[in-house]
Amino acid sequence: MKYFFNRIYILISNLQSKIAFYPSVFAFFGFLIAFLLIYIENQGVSRYLLAHIPMLVVNNGDTALSILTVCITGLISMMVFSFSMVMVLLNQAASNYSPRLLPGLISDKNHQVILGTYLATIIYCIFVAVSIQPDGESYQTPGFSVLLGIISTVICIGAFIYFIHNISQSIQINNILDRIFRESKARLTFLLKNEENEEQDFPDTKEWHEYHSDKSGYFQNLSADNLLDICKEKETQMEILPVKGIFILKGIPLFKSKEKLDEETVKKVLVNFSLDRGELVATNYVLAFKQITEIIVKAMSPGINDPGTALNALDYLTELFALRMQKQDKQFLKIDDKVLIKMRSIDFEELLYQVLAPIRAYCKHDIIIVQKLGMLFHYLKSQKSVKEEYNKVLDIEAKNLIADAKSAITNEADIQKIYAIEKQLKLKS
Repeated sequence: MKYFFNRIYILISNLQSKIAFYPSVFAFFGFLIAFLLIYIENQGVSRYLLAHIPMLVVNNGDTALSILTVCITGLISMMVFSFSMVMVLLNQAASNYSPRLLPGLISDKNHQVILGTYLATIIYCIFVAVSIQPDGESYQTPGFSVLLGIISTVICIGAFIYFIHNISQSIQINNILDRIFRESKARLTFLLKNEENEEQDFPDTKEWHEYHSDKSGYFQNLSADNLLDICKEKETQMEILPVKGIFILKGIPLFKSKEKLDEETVKKVLVNFSLDRGELVATNYVLAFKQITEIIVKAMSPGINDPGTALNALDYLTELFALRMQKQDKQFLKIDDKVLIKMRSIDFEELLYQVLAPIRAYCKHDIIIVQKLGMLFHYLKSQKSVKEEYNKVLDIEAKNLIADAKSAITNEADIQKIYAIEKQLKLKS
């Protein structure tokens, strides 16, 4: 049962990143509510309200149909406009910042909930309108259902106003950077909270049995609890070979097991690897570094030429690197103080290089950006780190920055600034 619920949780987590997830759920509930109200109407709720609060009940079939028709057509227009605005937002974000931002913007729950509210109300009003019959002596117009349709439409109008406000905020680069930072910080904080600070005693895996991926996709997440249960049941240990966030091709090595596993167990293990065609910051903090790096590079391109955005993005990168310095390069999962699974994480040295290499290439000619990068190194060297080697890595990258800046900048005053940065960082020539 635990295995089943873990799989359902991972499935729902993946579906939540799809733009159609919440609208589909809301539409289904709108359909159910419509039939629930039709049943309640048959119990005489409108007749009761007409006797006690007549001003709230529409008691004419033609009037009810006209009201519902207006609500449906108006809501369809609002929904089309809202979807168009989402497409404009995605197109502008991809053009001005980075296409990598699209999955995060698409998975914005506020937009999905608003679109779902529109869709649920439209479906509700359609089914209520279909249920209205021609006036007769014994027929009671479903006034209560029409009243709820009117209230739902008013709520949709309020949601539309909020949608305009929210989407105008979502496209601003400061808010995009802040969202990326908050999601990645939450993920890193979660990993740090569940991490063992000391290096765990884990056996050498060279002679272990190797198993391969049965499909392709980005390694987004895995069900750790299920894998731990399998290891405990089969009395084995595992090593997860790929780093989370990379694209896994079908047939490449995925994990190793100390004990040989039967075919059925291997299938159970593979099911617990979440491979998808997209990436999300909420499940892979490394993606945040990639996205912020691409924003910096795009901002410094001749077509955009926005050094202010690059400076702001470097501030977020600095704080994220400070958090990453508190994390080990390896992760261990255990039950009852026994380590059963070893997972790989991207090395701090590799992460720092992948982030700073493109920034150096596109920003080395700008002395203001170089100074900001110097402040980044100075701040990180003063922060707590789990390994002394991290400070050595910072010195190596700082030297690379200084070398590139000296080769690209010719103004004597700017060169003196570079020497000042080198002196502040105490770099040996």
